[in-house]
Amino acid sequence: MVFIPISDDNPLRSIRFQWVTAGLIVANTLTFLLTVVEPGSTNAASFAVIPRELFKVGIVGGNAAGPLDALQVPEGLTLLTYMFLHGDIFHLFSNMLFLWVFGDNVEDALGHARYLGFYIACGIAGGLAHAIMQPASGLPLIGASGAVAGVIGAYLLLHPRVLVWVLAFRFIPLKIPAAVVLGIWVVTQFLMLAVKQTDGQEVAWWAHIGGLACGVILVIFLRRPGVELFDRRLRRAGEA
Repeated sequence: MVFIPISDDNPLRSIRFQWVTAGLIVANTLTFLLTVVEPGSTNAASFAVIPRELFKVGIVGGNAAGPLDALQVPEGLTLLTYMFLHGDIFHLFSNMLFLWVFGDNVEDALGHARYLGFYIACGIAGGLAHAIMQPASGLPLIGASGAVAGVIGAYLLLHPRVLVWVLAFRFIPLKIPAAVVLGIWVVTQFLMLAVKQTDGQEVAWWAHIGGLACGVILVIFLRRPGVELFDRRLRRAGEA
């Protein structure tokens, strides 16, 4: 990771506090602490998206449960449950850090209820994109990365000019525009997809891209009336 975001210079304008963002972080953290999941564990597989089970590829009859499933969870429901599970503390921390830094302003632009629906829709889109591109895969998909990618896409459309404090290469503090921080992240997803095409890949790049695309599209239609894209308000202020 080239840049680790720490904070942004972007105050809330319509809400007093990012209750949904904070609630999602608490929910993900508590789920991790309660389960301490590993990607190959039976618990993870029960609530994870497994493409061949979701689409019943090579499965005869109505039972889509796989050999790793410890519990009978409806496969469609896993498109929701998978996004609250994480494989390790770094996986959890990186997702929640991006969500904390960028989620509050997206929540501010959409409103609490629409933001929650937006987040869930992006997570589902990420899970579906991963499954569609690898329909025969038997590997469990877990993590909030697809949903968080949607938040990143929305923030990039809303606030590309806002300055963000980051740690460059994990150690060097810098203050740079969000378009640079998030733009590099987006480009990295496509570059890594080009070099990580095996079924055994550890990172679900298609889930990131699916969530990202969903976030970019949805924010256009779900933002509050009067909320502008591409920081047009800052541009006009700078020209005044």
